[in-house]
Amino acid sequence: MAARVWRSCIRDALFKKLKSGPVGGGFAPRLASTRAAPKIPPPPKKGRLLTGTMIGLAIAGGAYVTEALKSYLYMIDAIFTFCIGWLFKATKFLNPFFALLDPEVAHRLAVSAASHGLVPREKRPDPAILGLEVWGRKFTNPIGLAAGFDKNAEAVEGLLGLGFGFVEVGSVTPIPQEGNPKPRIFRLRQEGAIINRCGFNSEGIVVVAKRLGAQHGKRKMEETSSSVPSSGNEVKQGGKAGPGILGVNLGKNKTSEDAAADYVQGVHTLSQYADYLVINVSSPNTPGLRKLQGRKQLKDLVKKVQAARDEMQWAEEGPPPLLVKIAPDLSKQDLDDIAAVALALRLDGLSQVGMVSGQTETTMKNEETKIIKILSQGARASKVSGCKCAGPSQLVPTRMIISNTTVSRPDPVSRHPLAGESGGLSGKPLFDLSTNILKEMYILTRGKIPLIGCGGVSSGEDAYKKIRAGATLVQLYTAFAYGGPALIPQIKIDSGQNVCNVLNLDGT
Repeated sequence: MAARVWRSCIRDALFKKLKSGPVGGGFAPRLASTRAAPKIPPPPKKGRLLTGTMIGLAIAGGAYVTEALKSYLYMIDAIFTFCIGWLFKATKFLNPFFALLDPEVAHRLAVSAASHGLVPREKRPDPAILGLEVWGRKFTNPIGLAAGFDKNAEAVEGLLGLGFGFVEVGSVTPIPQEGNPKPRIFRLRQEGAIINRCGFNSEGIVVVAKRLGAQHGKRKMEETSSSVPSSGNEVKQGGKAGPGILGVNLGKNKTSEDAAADYVQGVHTLSQYADYLVINVSSPNTPGLRKLQGRKQLKDLVKKVQAARDEMQWAEEGPPPLLVKIAPDLSKQDLDDIAAVALALRLDGLSQVGMVSGQTETTMKNEETKIIKILSQGARASKVSGCKCAGPSQLVPTRMIISNTTVSRPDPVSRHPLAGESGGLSGKPLFDLSTNILKEMYILTRGKIPLIGCGGVSSGEDAYKKIRAGATLVQLYTAFAYGGPALIPQIKIDSGQNVCNVLNLDGT
C-alpha cells in the first residue's frame, strides 16, 4: 500500500511539471523556464521498511543458498570418496577366486583386467605429505610397482590409475622369448612369498615399443589440447605415460652372447618412452646374468649403455636417468665393487652426461649433505629438496634399485615343501635381507646415489622403513599379487600403519 502511494505521488508531480509553463500557460522551451523543479517527496516510511526488508531477505536467502550448496557439495564429495574407497575394498572379495587359479593364469587375468580398465580408478588426490620431486618430475607418492608384473607394457594406464606413484614395466628383451618351462611360479601363501623362475619371458622390444608409442602419443595429444600453458621452469606433473611416472626395465636374451648389445638395443628403441631406464643384471633365472655385477663387467656395461643413451637426440628435459638393479645375495666385496663403479661413473657423468634443469654440481652436493644429515636424525630423505635428482640442466648420475629376488631360502621358507624349487624368492621373507643391503649401499655411496628400495614391502610401515634405510622411492610386487588393488590405498592412507601416519608421527 505504501509503495502504491509513493508511486502515485511521483506520477502526480511529473504530470504537474509537464502542465506547468511560462506566464500565460503557453508551452515555452524547457531551457527558458526559470522555475525550480518540484521536489519529489521521499518514499513513505512504510515503503522504506518494506524495501529494506526485501533486500535483507535477498541477502539472507543468498547466504542460505551458498551454505546449502557447500553442504551439498561436501556431501557429494563424501559419497564420492566413500564409493571409491568401497570399490577398492570390494576387490578383496576377488582374492579367494584368484587364489584358486594357477599362479600364472591368475597373473595373466590380472594384467588383462588392468589393461581393459576393469579395475578401480583412484580419483582421490594423494596427501601432500607423500609428494616428492625426483628427476625433475613430481611424484604424487613414493609407492611404485616393480618390474615383473606388467612385463610387456599392456596395462600401464590402468596400473597408474590404481594410485601408484610410478610403474616399471619389463624386463623387456630385444627378441621375443618364452622364458623357462612351466610351471615356473609357486605360491608360499602363509609366508607371504613367491618363488619364480620365469626367465625373462617377453614379447620383445618391438611389440613393447608400439604399445608405449601409442600411450606416449595419447599423452602428447592431451598436453597439446590442454588450454593451460606450462612454464619452462615448472616441474612437470606426471611422466611420459600419463599422470604417473613410467620406468622401463631392460633385460638380455637367454641365448645372447653380447649382453651389452642387447641393453644398447633396448635403450635405442625404448628410452624415448621412458621416464627412467633400468639395467637388470640381477635376475637369478637367466644363466650368467649376475656375473655382470662384477666391478669390471658392470663398469664396461654401464659405460656402453650410457654412451648409447647420450648419443641420441633429446629435448630440453634431457635423457632418462639410468638405474642398475642389483641382487640381495651379494658379499661385502661385491657391494664395495658396485658402489665404487656407481660413484666412478657418476663422476664421469659430471663431464659427459647430458644436462638436466635446476641445479649445479655444488648445489647438488649441498643438497646431498642435507639428505645425509636428515637421515641421521631419522627423517624422510625424499622430502628434502635434494631429491630433485634430475631435471634438464643437471648432470645425470647412475641410480640403483635394491633389490631383486634372492636365491637363498631364509626362515620360515627353508622349512616349506616348495623351498627346493629353483628360482628367485620374493615377498616378506626378503624384507630384512634387502633392507640391510639398502642400508649398506647407502653408506657405501655416501648418499650420493638415489636408491629405490624393493623387496618384501607389504605395509606403510615397511615402506617407511625402506625410506629410513636410505631409499628415495619404494617398490612392491608380491604383496600386490596377494592383496590386489585394495593394498595400495591401504599402504598410503587407509590403515593405521600407512605412510602418512608414520610420517606424521615421526614429525617429518
